[in-house]
Amino acid sequence: MNRPGQRMLKISAGLFGGYLLSTAVHLAMARIPLIGLNLLVSGAFVGFFLWTILMVLAFLAKNGWHVWGIYLLLTVVMLLIAFQGGPL
Repeated sequence: MNRPGQRMLKISAGLFGGYLLSTAVHLAMARIPLIGLNLLVSGAFVGFFLWTILMVLAFLAKNGWHVWGIYLLLTVVMLLIAFQGGPL
């Protein structure tokens, strides 16, 4: 059952939630010393690829609320990893 409300939730989760999560993943990966420097160069390409995968995964789910919940939870976890402690 794919009602218009669920479709809108999936679209917004794929676009906005996927973008937030892919950005948070890259911020968390920047904490790794050997990867952090090279991540700036490859981040645009890998970030777009990850965002695309997260958009597709949002449309495969049955419930848009669950997708939003998972994406926001993972985003918060990645941001906590990214901003824990002090500067690199």
